[in-house]
Amino acid sequence: MKGKKAIRIGGASAFLGDSSISVPQLIKGGQVDYIIMDYLAEVTMSYLARSKAKRPHMGYAPYFVDGTMSQNIREIVGRGIKIVTNAGGINPQACRDAVLKIADHQGVKVNIAVVEGDDLMPRHTELASRNITEMNTGEPWPEKMMNMNAYLGAEPIKEALDMGADIVITGRVVDSALTLGPLMHEFGWNTTDYDLLAAGSLAGHIIECGAQASGGLFTDWQEVPDWANIGYPVIECYENGRFVVTKPVDTGGLVIPAAVTEQMLYEIGDPQIYLLPDVTGDFSQVRMNQTGQNQVEVFGAIGRPPTSTYKVYGAFHDGYRCIAVLPVIGMQAVQKAERQAKALIERTEAIFEKQGFGKYRATLIECLGAESAYGPHARTRDTRETACKISLEHDFQEPLEIFANEVFAPTTSMAPGTTGWFAGKPAVSPVIKLFSFLIPKPEVPFQVTVGEQKRSFRPEPKDIFNPDSIVRPQVEDAGQAQGDLLTVPLIRLAWGRSGDKGNSCNIGIIARKPEFLPFIRKSLTPSAVHQFMNHVFEGAKNPRVERFDLPGVQALNFILYESLGGGQAASLRLDPLAKGMAQQLLEFPIPIPASLL
Repeated sequence: MKGKKAIRIGGASAFLGDSSISVPQLIKGGQVDYIIMDYLAEVTMSYLARSKAKRPHMGYAPYFVDGTMSQNIREIVGRGIKIVTNAGGINPQACRDAVLKIADHQGVKVNIAVVEGDDLMPRHTELASRNITEMNTGEPWPEKMMNMNAYLGAEPIKEALDMGADIVITGRVVDSALTLGPLMHEFGWNTTDYDLLAAGSLAGHIIECGAQASGGLFTDWQEVPDWANIGYPVIECYENGRFVVTKPVDTGGLVIPAAVTEQMLYEIGDPQIYLLPDVTGDFSQVRMNQTGQNQVEVFGAIGRPPTSTYKVYGAFHDGYRCIAVLPVIGMQAVQKAERQAKALIERTEAIFEKQGFGKYRATLIECLGAESAYGPHARTRDTRETACKISLEHDFQEPLEIFANEVFAPTTSMAPGTTGWFAGKPAVSPVIKLFSFLIPKPEVPFQVTVGEQKRSFRPEPKDIFNPDSIVRPQVEDAGQAQGDLLTVPLIRLAWGRSGDKGNSCNIGIIARKPEFLPFIRKSLTPSAVHQFMNHVFEGAKNPRVERFDLPGVQALNFILYESLGGGQAASLRLDPLAKGMAQQLLEFPIPIPASLL
């Protein structure tokens, strides 16, 4: 389908629970050819697996069906907009059937494709016999998986569109594939056009998190207008791989290079070895130009062959957790709240001992308002109100139910100013831990079904990524500074964005001016970052910090390994997704010549 001048794709969903304003906004003002919707965080697959286990007709993202499609399918089809989504989750066929039912009820004819093959649970026994270990920690295969899903790439989505699909519903595919698939279909890109595949993957990475690319979470949040009506991102893509990030007119938000760069750095590791099923992306030389109001051109991605394996995300149930919140008001609120929380833990463990249960395997007390997340950098514990978060883990459910029944007793027997149970009785829930491993691509065939058509494919990699092909950019620190030095917080010199990567996190730092970068780099060494953020590594077995350069956008990317206390649903912390890590690092003191400021 070559010859099209440009394809416009809107990013409408960043997670299971994003705003309902996005799709109507993109339909009416985005002038889009495609809308992509990403619902699947890693842990979401486990929740959907639990949903399907209870109700076999479920296991997909329900709001995609009951909200987006039921409210907008007539206009989507009428305007000729195509939908690509991973809303199928664990049960893409059921998702398709539910959408077809809505289409039939509203008198709409639509071709829906289902992509399958990512679900490896039918092979559980065979895979368990291989002595596979967790790829990041080396831990042994767990006793029983809740789900196992391979991250498929863009090729099955391209095939579905080639077969005439108007809506493509997948299970687990890598997020950026939702965008790359349509671009391969529209422009006829081949599986060996690596630079183009890297560009298309970068485009997908930028819009896969919805409004994070159009001003959401931006460091300079004061400059972002109209959060209530924030515009969801639109990318205008060209056959040569260049693309422009924008948003619908008459919407809030802000599309500028700094905001788009923040999103490019979000949740990436080594920016020169961004491993995807279709390509290995190198974003170190990417550049961005402001070409108009709320229009940012992006170019310079480099592509290399992908690896010969798919990453498989698995999850398993490992004990239980309970999280309670007790507000406390008055003088010495933090000290009262902490003593009260410790007393509750002591009391309930004494009950456990009488009933034959062991102690908690993990506890965490955090007083909101006392900057608990900042560790030694907290500036105050002298607040007159706090919400005390008590997080607990145990191997068994029953002890945590005992805690949940005891947690409000302090309102009449412990700290003065304890206000009660506005949040209700805390729930006991399973602890879900991740287990990731690699599997050869030929072992994971995929199937595409559109109506009566069904095609099967078995990936056969042509080229394999060679890490030795990477040449690191030569970037120098600042030399001996001339003139007076002024020490300022990093936020005066840079923007920042952080995100989770399993039990690790990344922090991307972007210099506000090119001349700031050498001084930032000189002070912000991996060891300095490790020392400044040392409090987030509590409990880590092998904590470390790694730094990478992205000179094209004047940026640094840091990976903080084992910094999230288990990550996602396995962490008891206030910030298990690293949303506030960059905010903390942006207070790092940087000496810089006063003349540059």
